[in-house]
Amino acid sequence: MAFQRGDQVEVLNKEEGFEGSYFPAYIIPRISNKEYIVQYKTLVQGDGSGPLREVFSTDKIRPKPWDIVATDFCLSEVVDAYDNDGWWVGKIIRKMGSKYLVYFKSSSEKKAYPLHWLRVHQEWKDGVWEYSKK
Repeated sequence: MAFQRGDQVEVLNKEEGFEGSYFPAYIIPRISNKEYIVQYKTLVQGDGSGPLREVFSTDKIRPKPWDIVATDFCLSEVVDAYDNDGWWVGKIIRKMGSKYLVYFKSSSEKKAYPLHWLRVHQEWKDGVWEYSKK
């Protein structure tokens, strides 16, 4: 997929400790047919001087997912939880009052989130968004 300057995207991070996370960003310029410079919306330079920019290959960049309104989640449903400036893929393992306990396979952690910090998990496959929530 070809992106244009200013497109809202998410960048997949596969570094140790960040597996299964997507960070919101904008496309800055295209370097080649396979690489872009992105500017993160939420991450800043180490010295705090401004937004962090990095080069990514197209296989690590996806368009911003659709906004799907969810009023509830079911047990075992795969979701994205917003934490540490990005979206992390996890699974609902319990509902606790108004919060959902989410299990993250990549780190074996469990953490409770209110509904507004969760979203329907979507996968970008062959240029189409796929999701299980109807």
